[in-house]
Amino acid sequence: MDMTRVLPDECMSLIISFTSPRDACRMALVSRALRSVADSDAVWQVFLPCDYKEIISKSLSSPSLLSLPKKDLYFSLCHRSILFDDGTTSFRLEKENGKKCYMLGARALSIKWADTPDYWSWISLPESRFSEVPKLKKVWRLDVKGRIELKTLSYRTNYSAYLVFKIVRDRYGFRHTPVEFRVIINEGTASGEVRSVILDPPPNVPQQAKERGDGWLEIEMGEFLNEGGDDTRVEFYLRGVHDNQPKRGLIIEGIELRPKDNRRGKRLAFL
Repeated sequence: MDMTRVLPDECMSLIISFTSPRDACRMALVSRALRSVADSDAVWQVFLPCDYKEIISKSLSSPSLLSLPKKDLYFSLCHRSILFDDGTTSFRLEKENGKKCYMLGARALSIKWADTPDYWSWISLPESRFSEVPKLKKVWRLDVKGRIELKTLSYRTNYSAYLVFKIVRDRYGFRHTPVEFRVIINEGTASGEVRSVILDPPPNVPQQAKERGDGWLEIEMGEFLNEGGDDTRVEFYLRGVHDNQPKRGLIIEGIELRPKDNRRGKRLAFL
């Protein structure tokens, strides 16, 4: 029985909105009648974050985004990050489920001595989404911190935090000297262990960082569960283990937060 001939469009759109973006796209292929419902604003409004208007209004993107059909808006936010907070933070949606993904750019982080020219220089790179990124000239003590409020993120979601970075040719201090990552939530309660990693391992040691496909490397810092999205903050730390070892050649794009079950590289076949 063709449900589109039995149920009114309002009922069909409500049913489809309880599925997923992938399912809605599949249903749009079944018939013309079902496509009009599956592609409707009533369905795709549900897949968008409830605060999407506020996010877009604070961004550097054109307000015309809000005039797009909701399905077009959804996939625009999946394929193209938008910048806000004076261009220091980026936002996009995870295509599979509409979960929020953020990247705290380097200017949104607290980097010790970042504005001291003898230690760090701020440069522009064509592969960066941000207007400038810091390049490490020389420090002994590496200390980087970031934070974000849980209510900013998607509720009831496991997130992973990733350092997004580069190591340039004239680097030193990272090949044999580890750095430590920590993810802390609930005002000082550690979530997960302290992670000790080598950012620039020797050739005979497996690389822990992964290429992202956008000209940058990433390495997981830790994970956390956003249960309720209250005013609690989650904090991220990158610290050098040995302060007596000079370091040079690290470029930081930012810290990216995305759902733990994010299946990078898996595409909706029909899009």
